[in-house]
Amino acid sequence: MRTKLLKLKNAQKERRIRRIRGKISGTAVRPRVALFKSNRFLYAQAINDVDGVTIAGVDGKKLGQKANKESATVVAKALAEALKKAGVESVVYDRRGNDYHGVVAAFADALRENGIGV
Repeated sequence: MRTKLLKLKNAQKERRIRRIRGKISGTAVRPRVALFKSNRFLYAQAINDVDGVTIAGVDGKKLGQKANKESATVVAKALAEALKKAGVESVVYDRRGNDYHGVVAAFADALRENGIGV
């Protein structure tokens, strides 16, 4: 019973991710920032979907940050610096099926505070 429920939840999240990805796409001028949140760490990358290239990426695990709001601001600041170095000022935010609150919202707010338009 437990495995059935887990498979159902995973399938539902996959549908949410695909539904969101069908509506947004990143370009060289305005890349897509995909945020992956595990139970322990945050990972984010800016992707140019037209060319299929990752412009910048940040690994919260390597930065020594956990998956909480305070760490989300640190990870977002690191990504904002990398994006500015690459000449990007505005992005499309891909929350990857997560609800827009808590860590996901804190990450987006921190990007805005560091000069990246979301």
